[in-house]
Amino acid sequence: MKKRTILSFVGISGALAVGLGAFGAHALKEILAQNGYTEVFKTANQYHFYHTFALAFIALLPQPEQYKWATYSFIVGIVLFSGSLYVLSVSKIGILGAITPFGGVFFIAGWLILCFKAFLKR
Repeated sequence: MKKRTILSFVGISGALAVGLGAFGAHALKEILAQNGYTEVFKTANQYHFYHTFALAFIALLPQPEQYKWATYSFIVGIVLFSGSLYVLSVSKIGILGAITPFGGVFFIAGWLILCFKAFLKR
């Protein structure tokens, strides 16, 4: 994946993370508190940010295309992990909690891919 493509995703993902965080803290504050999902929403937002920053880091590496599988893993992780928690926290559809661990696996895979690439690079 090209640097420009990754940075475009970083911009969109970062803007969404800020917007969703603000929306959760203000417009959804009462709903999340009533549902007992405030912490779930916060967790979704934190991991969304962490992995947006990870994607920015990859984009700034000398040859980001060498880390395409880590990039894809982080993107899928954001969608599955954070996305499922965002929707769960406002909808109370409990089955969405079953999707969240798959997103976590993609996050872990992304970090491990970065690690292996670093050791394989000569």
